[in-house]
Amino acid sequence: MFERSRQQQKYLRVIVLLLASGLLGSELALRWLWGLGQPVLLQADSEIGYLFQPNQDKHRFGRQLQYNRYGQRSEPLRDPKPSLRILMTGDSVLNGGNLIDQAETIAEQVEAQLHKSSPTTTVEVLNASAGSWGIGNQWAYLQRFGDFNSDVLILQIGTHDLVQATSTGEHIGRAPNFPDRTPILAWQEVWSRYIWPQLRLQWHLRQVQPPTEPPNPQTTAQIEQFYQQQFEQNLQVLTEIFAWAERQSLPVWVVYTPDRADVLPPTDFPLDHQPYLKAEFVAWLRSRSIPLIDTHQAWAKLPPELTATYFRDDVHLTPAGNQAVAALIVAAIQTQQQFSDVLLEYSE
Repeated sequence: MFERSRQQQKYLRVIVLLLASGLLGSELALRWLWGLGQPVLLQADSEIGYLFQPNQDKHRFGRQLQYNRYGQRSEPLRDPKPSLRILMTGDSVLNGGNLIDQAETIAEQVEAQLHKSSPTTTVEVLNASAGSWGIGNQWAYLQRFGDFNSDVLILQIGTHDLVQATSTGEHIGRAPNFPDRTPILAWQEVWSRYIWPQLRLQWHLRQVQPPTEPPNPQTTAQIEQFYQQQFEQNLQVLTEIFAWAERQSLPVWVVYTPDRADVLPPTDFPLDHQPYLKAEFVAWLRSRSIPLIDTHQAWAKLPPELTATYFRDDVHLTPAGNQAVAALIVAAIQTQQQFSDVLLEYSE
């Protein structure tokens, strides 16, 4: 009996040791191979809503994610100022997120393509963006930090941004994709960010996310009214941005990015489908002489099989999509006299 008890204790110790070794080994693998347990962190802000915490350099899923002291997904600002500095603001499309390497973001691609076309020109493209940022968040960021002595400001605005309200910081530290502190264990992040949210979806439990839909809509007319009011509010915010930029003699452009359904509409969409409120938005920009880089218009002319490679989901772009957007921006810059002169001057 005593010998049998000792044997059972021995087996139990072996099992515990194996489990502990497995947990330790998997913890190290999650950290070293995928960068889990070290997420990019955000911080709530009473004016901006939220932004990325400063001075972060993380590697996740084999991709680099770097943020400077201003919460921009960019390297530290260069000193002295380069010959051409571009400030871009936007949402998760511009930011790229965890699935896009630093070098594959739209901003970095613009910089790389401009450098390739004019190797001796020093170019810097700043990327001030965050997931679910609305136009109001972009404006609050500009009010806080200014234009960084940039030569042009480019606002990335997507179809969904036209009717999106300004996001608040209430979900920071609560929603799985918006962490504000480093978890103790990589497994803790795996559970809270990837496993548990999927279980909540399957069990139809409420999740904490930034608000993007009208509160408790009851009728189609009410939803339409809500979106129209939000659209008008966003136009008012843009008016303030344009006036602010004009006072500083800062040119402002808009790059319009479509949703996947805008260029690859489902079969139940009408043949003449156009992005919601886009026509009104384009007409409004033209009435104010704001240059527009219309990605939707450019991509609508491409073969569908090519355009499909530009999207990784309904909204966000692949590296190829980012490269295609950057190419349109670079082409626009090269045709503008004020910027083409700079590029030519430093390439001669």
